[in-house]
Amino acid sequence: MSPDSFIPFHRPSIDHCEIEAVTAALQSGWLTTGPRTAQFENEFREYTGAPYALAVNSCTAALHLALTALEIGPGDEVVTTPLTFCATVNSILHTGATPVMADVGPDGNIDPASIRQQITRRTRALLPVHYGGLPCDMRSIWRIARNHGLHVIEDAAHALGARYDGSPIGAGSSDAVAFSFYATKSLAIGEGGMVTCHNQDLLERMRVLCLHGIGKDAWNRYGKNGAWYYEVAEPGFKYNLSDVQSAIGIAQLRKQERFLENRAAQARFYAERLAGVDEIELPAEVEAPGRHAWHLYPIRLRLDKLRIARTDFIERLKKRGIGASVHFIPIPLHPAYAHLPSVAPDTCPQAIELYERLVSLPIYPDLTGEQLEHIVSSVKTIVRAGRRARVFAA
Repeated sequence: MSPDSFIPFHRPSIDHCEIEAVTAALQSGWLTTGPRTAQFENEFREYTGAPYALAVNSCTAALHLALTALEIGPGDEVVTTPLTFCATVNSILHTGATPVMADVGPDGNIDPASIRQQITRRTRALLPVHYGGLPCDMRSIWRIARNHGLHVIEDAAHALGARYDGSPIGAGSSDAVAFSFYATKSLAIGEGGMVTCHNQDLLERMRVLCLHGIGKDAWNRYGKNGAWYYEVAEPGFKYNLSDVQSAIGIAQLRKQERFLENRAAQARFYAERLAGVDEIELPAEVEAPGRHAWHLYPIRLRLDKLRIARTDFIERLKKRGIGASVHFIPIPLHPAYAHLPSVAPDTCPQAIELYERLVSLPIYPDLTGEQLEHIVSSVKTIVRAGRRARVFAA
């Protein structure tokens, strides 16, 4: 590869389909929430197998809407994972509820055994996150929820296209499932999200809250006394998605299966080429009929076998023209949450230990075979140079 060819950690896959869709939306004269957003919701609902879908302006909004519509608030506790982006916890805090950390298992997903230990009389909901696109152990989580009368809201920001027990994420037994269409996601529209659910009443409550709390008949010109009229049912939010963004979403959604096939092929390439490198643990995979979405490819450094730290490893990748990232800094390590006893580092030692070893390698449809070869050879070269000397007994 040319030394000037930097491989970014992520690059969205955009072509003429998205450009033409946006042009058509702009020429239609309808820019905000309208017919294209309704179409996006319908196609997304069919893709995920969920009965209902509501398009919103972020996954954060989707989580907040679901929690609020389920009337979770002050005095309530929501058990979630520490290995997630801050948006998951912020959504809980914005309702006035308290986030409680359950630890993760070796695969990075929330550990059902740890969930059980964190449940109290104040617990109202469980909020699992499908880390990197790997489905959580939802059967165990649903069983815990049933036994304790709890709601389940899935953070599926990484998991569009993933399958659990053969069914798409979004079609399971949870109360609501939140998806992200941020710029780095498999379905990328810049900013945006979707929330799916099985309950029509919940959908309608979220739809009202999504647009300032205005009722569904908001723009009926023949309201009271025949005059133009609308009514705010309750204080809501500005969480709606525009038709311009939805136009991109429709084009991206129709490519998802191809994108997923490409990501799976790249994950196989990494697994085959990095197998046997003792200084690295590879991410967990999924057996059929499940499916990994491979939003991330997070390797784990075996620091006991290396004399370089994770920061050095990433810096050496950068010097070789490769972007990498870390997913995530655990929630207890952020100063914003230091005042919460339920978010203390000692509640999640496994997540803290795992974080120190995580490195996310590039994985996205537009990566070329040459780029993948360069990434793998660079990882091996850095590991060889950074491995600890072996001590042999006399």
